[in-house]
Amino acid sequence: MAVGSAIRGSRVGAGPMGEAERGDSAPRLYVSYFCSNGHETRPAFAADATVPAEWDCPRCGLPANLDAENPPPPPRILPYKTHLAYVKERRSDSEAAEILSEAMTDLRARRAAGEVIY
Repeated sequence: MAVGSAIRGSRVGAGPMGEAERGDSAPRLYVSYFCSNGHETRPAFAADATVPAEWDCPRCGLPANLDAENPPPPPRILPYKTHLAYVKERRSDSEAAEILSEAMTDLRARRAAGEVIY
């Protein structure tokens, strides 16, 4: 036989939660933001808060602004660069050939001395 309790799952002092107990909600301002995919987002701000000029669209993640006719363009995504691409930006071909010849000379000297065995 199960013994039930009328207040199971409740806490002491819990009562109905309504506007009367919580107080009045703060006045809100709903602002429309538009992204380049045509989505409209309407976040709520406090009436006395400063409204940001841009907002991220929750649907597609693109930036959105307040102008429906001229939404901001999508950001330009740079392609992935390999380590070699970064090295080529810093070094010219002649510098690379010089560094390679120095490394090969050093490696050959170490092999002749028996330090490196391959």
